[in-house]
Amino acid sequence: MEQYLRDNFEVDPKRPSEEALKRWRSAVWLVKNPRRRFRMVADLAKRAEVDRKRQKIQEKIRIALYVQKAALQFIDAATRGADKRQITEEVRQAGFSIDPDDLASIVRSHDLKQLESHGGLEELGRKLSVSLEKGVCPSEISNRQRIYGLNKFVEKPSRPFLMFVWDTLQDLTLIILMVCAAISVGVGIATEGWPKGMYDGLGIILCIFLVVLVTAISDYKQSLQFRDLDKEKRNILVHVMRNRKRQRVSIYDLVVGDIVHLSIGDQVPADGILVSGYSLSIDESSLSGESEPVNIEKGRPFLLSGTKVKDGSGKMLVTSVGMRTEWGRLMVTLSEGGNDETPLQVKLNGVATIIGKIGLAFAVLTFLVLTARFLATKHGGITKWTMDDALSILNFFAIAVTILVVAVPEGLPLAVTLSLAFAMKKLMNEKALVRHLSACETMGSASCICTDKTGTLTTNHMVVTKIWICGEAKTVESNRLGNALKSSIPEKVTKALVHSIFLNTSSEVVNGKDGNTEILGSPTETALLEFGLLFQKDFDAQKQECKTIKVEPFNSVKKMMSVLVALPGGRLRAFVKGASEIILGMCDKIVGKDGESVSLSDEQRKNIANVIDGFACEALRTLCLAFKDIENTSDDSIPDNNYTLVAVVGIKDPVRPGVKEAVQTCLAAGITVRMVTGDNINTAKAIAKECGILTDDGIAIEGPDFRDKSAQEMKEIIPKLQVMARSLPLDKHKLVTMLRKELKEVVAVTGDGSNDAPALHEADIGLAMGIAGTEVAKESADVVIMDDNFKTIVNVAKWGRSVYINIQKFVQFQLTVNVVALITNFVSACISGSAPLTAVQLLWVNMIMDSLGALALATEPPHDGLMNRAPIGRNAHFITKVMWRNIIGQSLYQLAALGILSFEGKRLLKLNGADSTSTLNTLTFNTFVFCQVFNEINSRDMEKINVFRGMFSSWIFMIVMVSTVAFQIVIVEFLGTIADTVPLSLKLWGVSILIGAASLPVAVVLKCIPITTSENTENVKHHEGYEPLPSGPDLA
Repeated sequence: MEQYLRDNFEVDPKRPSEEALKRWRSAVWLVKNPRRRFRMVADLAKRAEVDRKRQKIQEKIRIALYVQKAALQFIDAATRGADKRQITEEVRQAGFSIDPDDLASIVRSHDLKQLESHGGLEELGRKLSVSLEKGVCPSEISNRQRIYGLNKFVEKPSRPFLMFVWDTLQDLTLIILMVCAAISVGVGIATEGWPKGMYDGLGIILCIFLVVLVTAISDYKQSLQFRDLDKEKRNILVHVMRNRKRQRVSIYDLVVGDIVHLSIGDQVPADGILVSGYSLSIDESSLSGESEPVNIEKGRPFLLSGTKVKDGSGKMLVTSVGMRTEWGRLMVTLSEGGNDETPLQVKLNGVATIIGKIGLAFAVLTFLVLTARFLATKHGGITKWTMDDALSILNFFAIAVTILVVAVPEGLPLAVTLSLAFAMKKLMNEKALVRHLSACETMGSASCICTDKTGTLTTNHMVVTKIWICGEAKTVESNRLGNALKSSIPEKVTKALVHSIFLNTSSEVVNGKDGNTEILGSPTETALLEFGLLFQKDFDAQKQECKTIKVEPFNSVKKMMSVLVALPGGRLRAFVKGASEIILGMCDKIVGKDGESVSLSDEQRKNIANVIDGFACEALRTLCLAFKDIENTSDDSIPDNNYTLVAVVGIKDPVRPGVKEAVQTCLAAGITVRMVTGDNINTAKAIAKECGILTDDGIAIEGPDFRDKSAQEMKEIIPKLQVMARSLPLDKHKLVTMLRKELKEVVAVTGDGSNDAPALHEADIGLAMGIAGTEVAKESADVVIMDDNFKTIVNVAKWGRSVYINIQKFVQFQLTVNVVALITNFVSACISGSAPLTAVQLLWVNMIMDSLGALALATEPPHDGLMNRAPIGRNAHFITKVMWRNIIGQSLYQLAALGILSFEGKRLLKLNGADSTSTLNTLTFNTFVFCQVFNEINSRDMEKINVFRGMFSSWIFMIVMVSTVAFQIVIVEFLGTIADTVPLSLKLWGVSILIGAASLPVAVVLKCIPITTSENTENVKHHEGYEPLPSGPDLA
């Protein structure tokens, strides 16, 4: 079976090939209800059509972007020329002087002349009743949304509940049963009269109605969960200026006239025009398909929604939102075609196919055996037929079809969707947003996590605790000591320090809603500004004194930020800050105690390097601040040498509470944790030791040393590599590639910057940071960690394992029911000429094992024991030897118990009288159901003996169990005419429950049978060198 599944039903979790997707679709056979089975499967034909549509739209946009005349012809032929447009009365009364479509066409057509015809940017702002400095007034937002529209795209309406009912009714076997039931009602009334003749058919119809209702409700609830998650995925927070206050708002709340702040990695949230910016470079490939970034400047100030900021920073005026943007039009096609199916969904489609073939064979054989026996014993021979004879044949056919209903486990692939939807919802509550379904599964196999340091292992609440300035290190114990610190530093040096902090920053100091000072920016920038405000309270005054000429924002490759400013006297000065070693290497002078620049000697350089190492060994992030005076020239490039060092700053970023325990949990679970950071190696090692990542025999290496090694050398050191410091995004990408391709590890990697996108894309599971992460990183990731916390990553791993194990539990349970139901009916048909389980009873059993079984077992929450076993191997068998042991053992017990009951029940239980056969058949049915109820409890843990652990806290499981037993009592005691049952005595109820409960000790005996398993530990390597964790019967 495993070989067949691997040959036909194997797909990659990320970016599966078209060939693999087509192969498994062609291998699927005997699908009862394609509409329901493939509801969560990508429609390849529709997807191809969507791709063609998207390419056409991108081609039109490309023409608009690069050939403006053609753009006007293609897109805005009807709206050319601002002077030809009439402003509607509604727009005028709202206080605006430009029509929405006219405004949208300026950016869409990239028409500078049209912009100039409106009087340029300043005049356009006046027409929109907005100040480019103050931004929109919050009280005007609803008015702007009414005139210029909402920043939302047209979405396909969600499917109503009745559509899910209709989809469930498309099941071929249910349709056949409905036809059989209708015929049965007609023939029954004709032969037995009203109302007795309609009971058999009515029972089938009512059972079908119940199956359809339960299935449709389950599917509908899943669809609502996925819709909520999709909405959350698209929600981006945007920095805007409103009423002179910079604030973060949802992309859905953005309005025309808003002033939006953009920085590296951001997604442009709407169409707009550049107000101001520095080195702003935009990636427009998502719209035009062109990979070359576009420089945005005064000569080309147009920004398009959906594009990404590649480099630089800037401010833009929003001119169109929602469906008036090209991105809005493109987004309509993006939602079609569906998402790729997950490996487990595909594999279980394969399992369903195999079992379906076996079930069909059993169904046909059962029908042939029942018909043959009937014909052999029929009065009057083959030539004479009565209505009763026809009804008997119809009943045999209904039983055969119902066996097929039970035999084809349509619920197997759908149980994966149910389990994933449940896990995704729970993870959302635990601060993890799953963007791709397959990530939930793959995370259960993760054998290595490559994690960032800042914000993930640490709190990201930074504060300056040490500073080296004027040749000596000083401790900053608290903000109250600012005056003491200020008095110990000469005024001239203080001025240079304040300029270095305030003029070279991408953050802003604003007044919050409560009137207190608030800093908007990265945690590092916030810590520096808080420190700077100890010396000079008026941030804005310092900024306004000087004119910023050029800014080179921080990125993870350069590891520094620099800015060129014109000082009040007209002199030009460059400021730089960043990684200590890099900035120190750029300096040849130092600020002396009197504030003058003095030459930096080799001995001083060595002393400063020692200070940096000393700060780093105390787990402080170190930054150097420097400046350089420049002669006035026409060249505005920022130099990269001959700077004057002002200070070395040590920033404390404490380790998050609970991270050390989370790392220990990972190591106990066979997951290696590696820290990959851009920080100083001594800082990285100190934090790694505090977290329990770096061990005595572990290797810590710097990025430049790592990338200089050969592939063979990398392969040798990676198993013991635990810390990589001063790494570039390329180093992270190389490490991930080596781990996956050479060492066959299943790798999860964290990232926050836009340069981390390749590594997130390459990894088996890309984890982007929700707070510190850029939109580019989030888009490349499979999971977004909303609180940037390492503990949340461990939770994702735990849920990933839970999904996999839950599906295995459900498969074990369902295969046991399949085997017992098929063999019982077939053997009974061969021996006695009748099936012990009627069509109505089989439909009820099908619902227990399909919809209700999936609900009970596939939604079990994870327990801590899951993190005490090795990861699931990349190529592990899905149906393990442990599962086969349990399936075969339980099936043999149930078949033996039901066989003895069917053939010796009357004698053993002393059943006499006219209704003894009906009583025995009811008892057999009741016992069969209770065997499944207790086997469902057994399936809660495939290896441990204590299956009751956590059962009573799993409320979904308990509701399903109680509902199943309650409805079984109703069927047996009160629905006899419909379900072909008779009421049972308390003694016989006791017998049923006792035989069912006996499967619990049977399971204990089975779990003590040793099984040699190798698949669960396949491909698992540990840097600690400890033995593989116990799995299989050792855990019992």
